[in-house]
Amino acid sequence: MPDTAPTIDLQLPPLLDHGPRRARTLMIQGTASDVGKSLLVAGLCRAYSRRGLVVRPFKAQNMSNNAAVTADSDLPPAADGEQPRGEIGRAQALQARACGVAPSIHMNPVLLKPQTNVGSQVVLRGRSLGNCPARVYHQMRQGMMPAILDSFERTCAEADLVLVEGAGSGAEIYLRDCDITNMYFAERAGVPVIVVGDLDKGGTMASLVGTWLLLDQADRDRVVGYLVNKFRGDFSLFEPACDTITEITGWPFLGVLRWFEGAARLPAEDSLALERPAEGDWANGGGSINIAVPRLSRVANFDDLDPLAAEPAVNLRWIQPGEPIPATTDVIILPGSKATRVDLETLRREGWDIDILAHVRRGGRLLGLCAGFQMLGQVVRDPEGIEGEPGETPGLGLLEIETTIGGDKRLLDLDLSDQRSGCRVTGYEMHMGRTRGAGLERPWLLLDDGQGSVRAEGAISADGRVMGGYVHGIFGSDGFRAHWLEQVGAHAATLDFEQRIEAALDALADHCEANLDLDVLLALAH
Repeated sequence: MPDTAPTIDLQLPPLLDHGPRRARTLMIQGTASDVGKSLLVAGLCRAYSRRGLVVRPFKAQNMSNNAAVTADSDLPPAADGEQPRGEIGRAQALQARACGVAPSIHMNPVLLKPQTNVGSQVVLRGRSLGNCPARVYHQMRQGMMPAILDSFERTCAEADLVLVEGAGSGAEIYLRDCDITNMYFAERAGVPVIVVGDLDKGGTMASLVGTWLLLDQADRDRVVGYLVNKFRGDFSLFEPACDTITEITGWPFLGVLRWFEGAARLPAEDSLALERPAEGDWANGGGSINIAVPRLSRVANFDDLDPLAAEPAVNLRWIQPGEPIPATTDVIILPGSKATRVDLETLRREGWDIDILAHVRRGGRLLGLCAGFQMLGQVVRDPEGIEGEPGETPGLGLLEIETTIGGDKRLLDLDLSDQRSGCRVTGYEMHMGRTRGAGLERPWLLLDDGQGSVRAEGAISADGRVMGGYVHGIFGSDGFRAHWLEQVGAHAATLDFEQRIEAALDALADHCEANLDLDVLLALAH
């Protein structure tokens, strides 16, 4: 990784003079990470959209390896005139969906994709600026503020209400001078703030009062109230705490959002969600097929597996570090990763490579998605050190392919027909690796665009039991998912996965309406 900050050439198109800001704005900050900010914003986006408002989400900076492809980017058009794609955090894409609109780079202008414990790939308005250690990114952040504010104003220009999500805690005052996401952004953009505390974790009074104590007076005054989230039980027992919090801080209590049972039906933003321990041998139980997914250290786009986990016939379990892959596994899936070579070493360190090879020898099935597909080959090379230290790492040797990390990132939305299965395939590609080898002559998919162009995708072993490719989100296609499950020995339910997400968003909006006074919250926006 570079030791100095890369030069940022923004080349921003001039922002048109829209006159007074059209949108009212309101920011949701938390007392910590994982207090439920993303889910709350998604619910409010859907609730206010249903009331007839034009609503947009915004998060200045997100840190996540779960990303979504956008139709826009700051990159110039290609030679054929096609507009390159961009990417934003999966949470903001879900929030855009809650608003009923396509995701845009301007909803999440800065995306950090962790690749090591001390460094991330930095994506600014859909284009990668390279991989930077945390101390280098620390130097870069203020230079990105013009682009962030530009994106914010563009978002405000097309909406009646913009709901802004903070990151982590807004009270990390040691970061205040270089903050681009919480209070400094709120000050620069002129946005009122609601602070959210998480009652499920405990310490809510201390976290809210502690936030007030750490903020300076100007930031305290920017807070228009606080909410308590994830409550279970009799709230009357906590009401005296709210009186004390308001007495100390002067912030109005704006309500309590009770525990939302439907959260598991929506894509999780953070891989922390994968750390919940399984119950018994298989987490779901009752299904006819057991699918094991090793939890890689740099796992990415793990919501690829959500549609499979939703199937009643499937027992899907994330295998945690320190656990072997059970011998009763029918299918192993290697998911995406932001650092393929690092996670090949993770497989070997955990002994999962031995479990995988034994599984294949027993006749078990194995699927690799994106980086997981790369791991199935003979070798993964990274000569430029794009994902870490330069070098190469042997793969699992199960497909005759070799991958080199490099070149431009491939970002592509897909809606095609697979000639092999006869099913529609939707999804996206998001990778920098280029894969070659004789194994590609036996593709997993044959993707037909309906206009005479057919593209071979991925590879499959001669016995049909080891397969993989670069398409993320492929199991969200109901027909293809049903076909694949039949191939591996399970019967799919009649499940409309996209409608399942829509129903969960509507239920979340209903939950917000039932628990909060949305008229009061809207009146606080300005």
